[in-house]
Amino acid sequence: MAGGKDWARRRAPDLGDFEELAAAAWARLPHSLRDMCGNLIVRVEDFATEEVLRELKIESPFDLMGLYHGVSFAKKSVMDLPRGPDMVFLYRRPLLDCWADGEQTLGHLVAHVLVHEIGHHFGLSDADMERIETSVRE
Repeated sequence: MAGGKDWARRRAPDLGDFEELAAAAWARLPHSLRDMCGNLIVRVEDFATEEVLRELKIESPFDLMGLYHGVSFAKKSVMDLPRGPDMVFLYRRPLLDCWADGEQTLGHLVAHVLVHEIGHHFGLSDADMERIETSVRE
């Protein structure tokens, strides 16, 4: 047994496991950032849809680990018509593929993608996102 673990009985983390990782990462985000996000919904799916991949001109579904779906913070207006809540999608299979490289824990990787999707939406700098990531590490 490699490292004392019985890999013959282990299974890849499922969508529910990823939802737990995402909820834990969300709970560790600074309150000020969570407040800015309002009613943000975090969804976990295996892959992005074909439509999303086509729209983003991404050939392989393994090349997209997360996506913020909503109107950019800089483009929102009080004059906008009401619409559904903004969402962050985390894509399980590409995240697992990246995690398999063994350089980061799965929890850290999920938190990294969540922070970056939110950060890009709010126009945060890479340095700001790195500070947030450091504060939410497991």
